[in-house]
Amino acid sequence: MTTATRNTVYQLKIALAESSPPIWRRIRVSSNITLKRLHQILQTVMGWQDYHLHQFRVGDRCYGVPELDEYDELEDEFYARLYQVAPTQGSSFTYEYDFGDNWQHEILLERIHPWQQTDRKPVCVGGEMATPPEDCGGILGYQGMLQSIQDPEDPEHDEWLTWLGGSFDPERFDLDEVNRRLKHLHYSSGRML
Repeated sequence: MTTATRNTVYQLKIALAESSPPIWRRIRVSSNITLKRLHQILQTVMGWQDYHLHQFRVGDRCYGVPELDEYDELEDEFYARLYQVAPTQGSSFTYEYDFGDNWQHEILLERIHPWQQTDRKPVCVGGEMATPPEDCGGILGYQGMLQSIQDPEDPEHDEWLTWLGGSFDPERFDLDEVNRRLKHLHYSSGRML
């Protein structure tokens, strides 16, 4: 099994739990980034807006922003490096976003690559399906929303379409758009932090 060091690149697959058809993204990031930076990258590739609390679950440990958490004892994500929480190929952990809607993302370390100069910034290398809109009620709410907007006779059809701004394509995934958003993330040095 391949083991990471600070100077490697991870290929991660992020899958939104219980989504059908599967909603997923595949990214390449430095193994040396903090979980705080990974949170920002995940928000970008999934299309979330970072309106809600989040945490990472790695075994029986949780990482997040301790001063914002009222319920759990969180370790500070600012000090945890990706290679520390996912040290070997095949490692997996969970990213939870919006504790009300409860979006669970399963993250799998698929491959470990040597770091090269071209790996200075994260990149999305694949994905499928649109990310559900924020505040639509979690997976069950999202499935209900999709049924409603596809049925003009549904009593909530017009209300959902208005809330969505007129339309929503659940199959839309634009790799170039995701990578444009990733390029605009702020970095404090030449390598990903």
